[in-house]
Amino acid sequence: MTLSERRCAGRRAESRRRLRRLSIPSRCEPCKKGGNGYDAGKQIKGRKRHLAVDTMGLLLVVVVHCAGIQDYHGAKLVMMKLLGRFPRLSLLWADGGYDKGGLSDWIGRFAGWILQIVPKLDGQKGFVVLPRRWVVERTFAWLGKFRRLSKDFEEREQSSEAWIRIAMIHIMVRRLAASPCT
Repeated sequence: MTLSERRCAGRRAESRRRLRRLSIPSRCEPCKKGGNGYDAGKQIKGRKRHLAVDTMGLLLVVVVHCAGIQDYHGAKLVMMKLLGRFPRLSLLWADGGYDKGGLSDWIGRFAGWILQIVPKLDGQKGFVVLPRRWVVERTFAWLGKFRRLSKDFEEREQSSEAWIRIAMIHIMVRRLAASPCT
């Protein structure tokens, strides 16, 4: 139909053609609806989790994104969520993966915080407990005990973040229940 024929027939000027979905074999469908990438440096496929925790290891902010985003770019997403929520926050500790891309300068300009990098020990091979770094590693270990978080089962990044928050609520409630009433 031409444009004038469509108008005379009382139809819209542009046609609304519906596209048929092609049937895709299940092996070709992406398993995740959210971001799903690959980090060649860490050899991680899927997603990365960034946590901001306090000195006791309790969750302040969580960000989950595809693994294709570098750690220092993911840290900027964490800082944007932290800004304005914790007024006493002034010092942040991070591992060497966050010491790239001018992140410490960006954080200083963005929020006035100090980013202190906890460097690896010279000649270090494998995992070694580093000062202040163990706090967030312990939090990741706590989260790994929850079956739903032991692997990346969630389709969307938001639901993965929500399950991390639920697990931390569970941890905090159990601590409160175990403490004696005063």
